[in-house]
Amino acid sequence: MTINTFSELGLAEPIERALQARNHTVPTPIQARAIPKLLQGRDMLGIAQTGTGKTAAFALPILHQLAAQRTDTGPRRPRALILAPTRELAIQIGEEFRAYAKHLRLHHTVIFGGVGQSPQVKALARGIDILVATPGRLLDLMNQRHLKLDAVEFFVLDEADRMLDMGFVRDVRKIIAALPNERQSLLFSATMPGEISKLSGDILSNPIRVEVTPQATPIECVVQSVYHVDQGDKLNLLTDILSDPAMSRVIVFARTKHRANRVAERLDRSGIRADAIHGNKSQGARQAALKRFKDGSVRVLVATDIAARGIDVDSISHVINFELPNEPESYVHRIGRTARAGNGGAAISFCDPSERAFLRDIERLIHRRLTVIGDEPAMPAPAGRNRSNHHQAQKPGGGRFNGKPSHGKPVQGKPSPGKPNHGKPWHKHSRPKAKGASNGAHANAGKPAGKGGARNASRRRRRAA
Repeated sequence: MTINTFSELGLAEPIERALQARNHTVPTPIQARAIPKLLQGRDMLGIAQTGTGKTAAFALPILHQLAAQRTDTGPRRPRALILAPTRELAIQIGEEFRAYAKHLRLHHTVIFGGVGQSPQVKALARGIDILVATPGRLLDLMNQRHLKLDAVEFFVLDEADRMLDMGFVRDVRKIIAALPNERQSLLFSATMPGEISKLSGDILSNPIRVEVTPQATPIECVVQSVYHVDQGDKLNLLTDILSDPAMSRVIVFARTKHRANRVAERLDRSGIRADAIHGNKSQGARQAALKRFKDGSVRVLVATDIAARGIDVDSISHVINFELPNEPESYVHRIGRTARAGNGGAAISFCDPSERAFLRDIERLIHRRLTVIGDEPAMPAPAGRNRSNHHQAQKPGGGRFNGKPSHGKPVQGKPSPGKPNHGKPWHKHSRPKAKGASNGAHANAGKPAGKGGARNASRRRRRAA
C-alpha cells in the first residue's frame, strides 16, 4: 500500500492539525514505510542518514499511541524515552516533539550534560510523559534516584553509530537494563558496524527493517572538490576562499576544539564574522552561536563533528572540511549539512600530506573521486607504468599553492567539455582536474591513530557530550 499523504495514516486529529500548521502534507519515504508498522506496535531497525525525516517517523506514532492511552491517575513517569548522542540533537528532537504535540495534553523534557541539573530535576519531579536525553546525564540522574524508567513503553535509540563513536555503548546498555522487558523499541543508525548490529539484536524483537537514503543524497547534489595543500597554508587558503560573497552561509569543520577556536579567531581578525562551536563551550554559548548563525549575524560556523551533530540550519551554501575526518562516514554526515530540500550545495575539502589516507577512505566509501582544484599531490610513478600518465594538473599560471591561489582567488571552473553535468550545481571553487591528471595518493600517507589513541579520543568525546 502506497502512502501519499499524512491524512492516510490515521493519526490522531490533534496531530494532524499540528502537521497542517507546519505545512507537512506528504510523508518522506521513511515516514511512509515506518509509521504504519510502528502504529501496529512493531520494533524497528532504521538505516537512515540525516535529512530523511526520521525524527517524525518515530515521534508521530509515539505521540499517537501515548495520546490514545493517556492516564491521569498518579504522578507522571516517563512513558517514552529517546536517547541521542549529543545535546544539540537532543534539543532538536525535543523541539520536534513539542511542535507535533502542540494540541495534546502530554508533557516532555530534554536532559543533557554541560549545564546545571536543577531545572532538569524539577521538570522530572513535576511529571513527564516523554523524555529525550543524552546517556551521560541520564545515568547521573538515575544514580541519584531522580527518576525511574520502569514505566517506559516506547524506547528510541537514535544515531546509534555515533553513540558507538563517542564511547556511549556501555552506558546505553546500562540504561536498557533499567527498562521494562515489555516495550516497543526502535534503533536508528546511518551505518551498521558490528557492535551496533549486535546491540540491535539484543534490544529489538522481530523488528521490521527500513533502509532509506535522503531524498537527494549528498553524493548526488553536492559539488565535491579538494585542494591538496600543506597544513601551514590552510588558514590563508580558507580566508581567501571565504572572501567570495557567494559563500553566504558556511560550516567549517575542524577535527579538534583548539583548531576550531583558532580558525574562528583568524577569520574574525580577517573581517569574516565567525563563531566556533564545540564540546568545551557552555550550552548557552553553543545555542547563542547557533542563533547568530541561523539569523545571519555570522556567516561562518566553525564546528567539530560532535558539536555539529544535530545542527538543523536551512540554506547552508557550503561545507568546508578544514581537516578531513579520520572516519569516512563522518565526511558524509558533514556534507549532508548542505544541499537540503532539493537545493544545491558545495563541499570543499583541504587535504594535507598526512591526510591522504583519509581521502582515499572517503573516496572508497562514496565510490567517486573528489574533483581536484589546482595541483595533484606529487607522487612517484608506480613501477611498470608509463610516467607520462602521472603528470600534475596545473592551474592557469602554474605552480603549487603557497598561501594564496595563483591569481589571488580560487580558479573559476566549469564542467569539462563533452562530459554531462547531470544538473549538478557548479561553483567557482569546484573545477574538474585537467585532462590526464592522476588520481593517485602517496603510498606513505598518514595513518589513523592506533587503538590506544582511539580509546583516549573516545573518552574525551564522551566527556565533551
